[in-house]
Amino acid sequence: MPGSDRVVSVGLFANAAIAVGKYVAGGFTGSPAMMSEAFHSTADVGNELLLLLGMRRSRRPPDALHPFGHGKLLYFYSLLVAVYIFAVGGGLAFYEGIHHLRHLEPPSHAIWNYCVLALAAVLDSYSWVISYRELLARKDPNESTWDEIVGSKDPSVFIVFLEDSAGLIGIVLAFLGIFFGRIFHNPYLDPIASILIALLLTGVALLLGRETGALLAGERTNRSRLKQIREILASDPAVEGVSDLLSMQLGAEQVLLTVKIKFRAGLTLAQVEPVIARLKQRVQQSDSVRVQLFIEPSRLEEKHEAKPQPSQAA
Repeated sequence: MPGSDRVVSVGLFANAAIAVGKYVAGGFTGSPAMMSEAFHSTADVGNELLLLLGMRRSRRPPDALHPFGHGKLLYFYSLLVAVYIFAVGGGLAFYEGIHHLRHLEPPSHAIWNYCVLALAAVLDSYSWVISYRELLARKDPNESTWDEIVGSKDPSVFIVFLEDSAGLIGIVLAFLGIFFGRIFHNPYLDPIASILIALLLTGVALLLGRETGALLAGERTNRSRLKQIREILASDPAVEGVSDLLSMQLGAEQVLLTVKIKFRAGLTLAQVEPVIARLKQRVQQSDSVRVQLFIEPSRLEEKHEAKPQPSQAA
């Protein structure tokens, strides 16, 4: 997953630099919105570290205890990312906003906040573009970006994309809270912006939790992949029909498939075995993802006609 590695690495370095700048500006100016954005960036740094760890562990080869490999570990660590965003990013931002609403202290030296927010916008935009391009490269031509996010089997890319999108929105919220707070001499707007950032992070955490939780629970693979595999199997001259094509995503690069196939009449077991080997090879060659395909020779389900009832004597 070279694209995933690049996306996560760029996000890590960008958010680390942004977090340092936001902490300095937030501590110097006393802006709760800026401190909330600092917590936001800290959560993003933790997220990238968790993703890198999950990606590394998920690539370990199969063993006796994990015969299908460790691919689902990526989904486990991605679920931890959602929890981390909610607990660290959203929780601390919400606390910061409530605390400053109860103890109003107008921020000073706003120019520091504006400069750091501008730098953060540049770095977040660069990371966003990298992750967005990777999403575009992976999605089907008839899919939207949202379809790719909810249908993607590699959470490392769409997590960074959603993080960067939330980061850019958070920057706008922080700027508006600080700017209008000074323009209207209203000390409430800055901490209100902090609470809005907390709600934004909570929404992102819930979305990520739903998507990564579904993958961890055993979500099927993409419809386009299933359609392509069904066409490959059905096009073989030795195959009369394909039924019960079931799938489960085992990781970003591995799929488990089981299928019942009705072979052409007259084939012996010795003739079917090389056909099965040929079908598996054709399916694997058609996809960059590793496909674990299990074929069960079977007749297609037949309709059972109702047996005629014996006539009743009058």
